[in-house]
Amino acid sequence: MEPQVAELKQKIEDTLCPFGFEVYPFQVAWYNALLPPAFHLPLPGPTLAFLVLSTPAMFDRAFKPFLQSCHLQQLTDPVDQCVAYHLGRIRENLPELKIEVIADYEVHPNRRPKILAQTAAHVAGAAYYYQRKDVEADPWGTQHIAGVCIHPKYGGWFAIRGVVLLPGTEVPDLPPTKPLDCVPKRADRITLLEGFNFHWRDWTYRDAVTPQERYSEEQKAYFSTPPAQRLAFLGLAQPSKDTSSPSPELPFTTFRPKKPQNASRARGWVSPSVSPPASPGP
Repeated sequence: MEPQVAELKQKIEDTLCPFGFEVYPFQVAWYNALLPPAFHLPLPGPTLAFLVLSTPAMFDRAFKPFLQSCHLQQLTDPVDQCVAYHLGRIRENLPELKIEVIADYEVHPNRRPKILAQTAAHVAGAAYYYQRKDVEADPWGTQHIAGVCIHPKYGGWFAIRGVVLLPGTEVPDLPPTKPLDCVPKRADRITLLEGFNFHWRDWTYRDAVTPQERYSEEQKAYFSTPPAQRLAFLGLAQPSKDTSSPSPELPFTTFRPKKPQNASRARGWVSPSVSPPASPGP
């Protein structure tokens, strides 16, 4: 790895890794090469970028402390806001650099996603993006089959959180890193994709490889709890509904829990090289 990249990676890791995140460098050109122009990042190909993902440890190291410090403030999507807070700290700790952060859930006004998170994870070498095209003579006929990323260490027990772009920082000699193909057998890929598409609520697709670390039972229970009840589940008292109290009630959204690696965030956007992109959920 180039010394400049290694130095910047270390600085970003110093900011994020203590809170349960991982960081992987890549060139914008590698990402753009897999996608049609409509999805390209509008930067020179050698521009340096970093893929950021959260590990199972993020829940205890970052999310719970964030809730405890912010639970009397307005939180519309606590996990996304927690991640945004930590990604914002990169700018604070690297004030000499121009930095752009794109969270996995961000979209343009036409609802086209700003980043295809799983494609970015694949080109950064962070996790292998398994898609229908990776199954020879697949058995699904006309069914829609969304792809899913698998991490060699965490299996499916992780989430891609966003991309950090460094406009003006170019690294033309950065060697590409291929993701580890940790589900090489056709039968196992079929099991993985069917588990993700049809049985994602039972969590089992995440064990496509034996993970070194999984979500804790508390974390699984939290994400399985209706959003309006999640604060109470963690033992954080919600502000009173008494109108005489100046503390506002948390405006948690009462939508259905997101599908892991939430394909709905970008559903319908198809390119010749990738399946409908999915952005990882809890």
